[in-house]
Amino acid sequence: MFQGSYVALITPFRSGEVDAKAFQKFVDWQIGEGTHGLVPCGTTGESPTLSHDEHKRVTELCIDVAKGRVPVIAGTGSNSTAEAIELTRHAKSAGADAALVVTPYYNKPTQEGLYQHYKAIHDAVEIPIIIYNIPGRSVVDMSVATMARLAELPNIVGVKDATGDPTRPHDTKLAIKKRFCQLSGEDPAVLALLVAGGDGCISVTANVAPRQCAEMHTLWQQGDARGTLTIQERLMPLHRALFAETSPAPIKYAASLLGHCAPDVRLPLVEPMAPTKDRIAAAMRSAGVLN
Repeated sequence: MFQGSYVALITPFRSGEVDAKAFQKFVDWQIGEGTHGLVPCGTTGESPTLSHDEHKRVTELCIDVAKGRVPVIAGTGSNSTAEAIELTRHAKSAGADAALVVTPYYNKPTQEGLYQHYKAIHDAVEIPIIIYNIPGRSVVDMSVATMARLAELPNIVGVKDATGDPTRPHDTKLAIKKRFCQLSGEDPAVLALLVAGGDGCISVTANVAPRQCAEMHTLWQQGDARGTLTIQERLMPLHRALFAETSPAPIKYAASLLGHCAPDVRLPLVEPMAPTKDRIAAAMRSAGVLN
């Protein structure tokens, strides 16, 4: 089961192309800093603007660097079920440990449509699947009842919960009787999920504060609630600053301040405005990740 601090990896660009060298160096740094797992090609990795070839290549680059040292959960979601199946098959063949599949965006399927979408992917590919429920971006919210129904399928193993609802993890736990992994999709809300019996976080902040994020989860697993809270409170201004504008533009800029990549994002995203950049740098200094 997946547990601890998983980083929602950025995808570095240079001159409009994927910067493979910077990406692989970044992945290796993440592992060295203690990150518990890697998630390439999620929203933070700008998957909506990656071509299929780029998407597959980034997943392969990540798995190649990881070399089994930490799990890799590859983002494979799409608002097209056929495309999601294709990307999930690739993740399986490339050696990913699991697939992260976002609820279909824009289509706005019914709860039955959501069920059939995930069931089709489940039936097509033999790989653990984590549902990514993020109503703020996909404009559809998977109900607890639908998630419990999907959890009856053997390879639907967990959820990345980005609903922002602190009661949702409790309801999910009560509705699903088997072991079901719950990972927070929102850094500011991670403690609420952990208290509810959750397992960890797929983190944006971990791109620039991997050691602190990993330590926070390790302390929680060791029963040190006070130590966990101390780190979370130190990171909270950074969590907020990294979403002052549309992600991943702020985290890309933050990573550029540490020399990991250029701040480049692909249109229709743009670099953060100057006041936001100042806020990000100040929050990084306050958190102890930027001198």
